Amino acid sequence: GPHLSLIEFDACACHQDQKEGSIRMLSIINRVSIIAMICVFACPGQAQDLSTLPKPLAEKVEAAQKACADFENGEFALEWGAVSRVDLDGDLRPDWVLNDSAFACSSAASLYCGTGGCESHFLVGDTVISLLNQGWDVVTFGQNRVLLTDVHGSRCGGINPTPCVEALAWDRETKAWRSVQPATNQ
Repeated sequence: GPHLSLIEFDACACHQDQKEGSIRMLSIINRVSIIAMICVFACPGQAQDLSTLPKPLAEKVEAAQKACADFENGEFALEWGAVSRVDLDGDLRPDWVLNDSAFACSSAASLYCGTGGCESHFLVGDTVISLLNQGWDVVTFGQNRVLLTDVHGSRCGGINPTPCVEALAWDRETKAWRSVQPATNQ
């Protein structure tokens, strides 16, 4: 197939062994670039060191640990993806998201999630909003960053599999989330 090259070779000015060495180097660079791109696009920003977790989110983790311990002496664990850093408010600085979907308890498989999904806790400044969802994303729409949550179909007059999405935008002046129908847990 076609080979993408970063350097164009001049066959007349280059010895064969130099050419082969350069091609090997490009091959290594291409492999490293591909691995780096996979990590950038496939691995969300994570904060695995919970000592840096802001207090409102650390309190959520402590409550989850206690709930697990209180249920048949379960052992609590945070799985990969529990904490994400993403710009929620459009100020180009990463905010915090804590996802209960990555909480695990040895004595209860469904302690933190149910048919409606799992809670995610979105922290902007000092404001935390906890939303039950089956997945979320943040997009730029016009001048706003918009938080989209895939919610239980009953929120749209249906049943669980009924498509239903809630869209929220951060209002910098009032420091609150805005939507046509405001989120219930604000």
